[in-house]
Amino acid sequence: MRYELMLPHQLRRAIDENWPVVLPLGVLEYHGEHMAFGMDTIAVIKLVDLLEQEMQMVVLPPFYYGAASYAVEPPERNGSVHADAGKLALFAEELFLGLLRVGFRNIHGFIHHQTENFVAGMPTDLAFKFAGRQAIFRFLEKQRGEGWWGNNEMADYYAQHATGSDPFNWIKIHPLMDAAIIAQYPFDHAGIGETSLMMALCPEAVDMDRFPENKGWYTASAKDASAELGRKGRDLVLARMRTLLKG
Repeated sequence: MRYELMLPHQLRRAIDENWPVVLPLGVLEYHGEHMAFGMDTIAVIKLVDLLEQEMQMVVLPPFYYGAASYAVEPPERNGSVHADAGKLALFAEELFLGLLRVGFRNIHGFIHHQTENFVAGMPTDLAFKFAGRQAIFRFLEKQRGEGWWGNNEMADYYAQHATGSDPFNWIKIHPLMDAAIIAQYPFDHAGIGETSLMMALCPEAVDMDRFPENKGWYTASAKDASAELGRKGRDLVLARMRTLLKG
């Protein structure tokens, strides 16, 4: 259910039943001459659209304005829009704090941009991870007062942590593809993996007639892209997302 279209009684049901709340995260970035700027975010949105048809969830408006960087191409006439990660963290903290105050306790952000090294982190995902932690600390201190963690009521904190039910699980940021998926499906930038995924999820975002043979090493493999391969990636990601959201 789209958050912006919900009515109050629907919101309260989602809170009471602890529905997952999903935030599609991404950037606007140059993806070769053959693919749309919003590829990273569009992939998340389209996969969430598919999941929304089979399970109860709240879908937040997508956030496209991440830290794209200019590592691939300069922005002039190429389309990349970069926002500083420090400023992203300030925005994201306020967003997450607002969602906690509304009553959500099962918030998930999914991101595809620069997530091949997700454990180490890159600017956009690190900004939102940090913001989530900061928002939870602020919320708990306001709600429970200083010393909340040391209070005897928190004596079972480590047991909560072991079962994944502690407050710091209220907000989680996930890569669209984890290491297990990357071992089975090509992870790249505007190459065969991303181009195939777009062919399967959003074919209007790909125009292979515009594909240039000599435009960047990172696009070279896109000539072999196919919707069939993209459907393999789609199914791998959907299976993982189901597990994360239903868990």
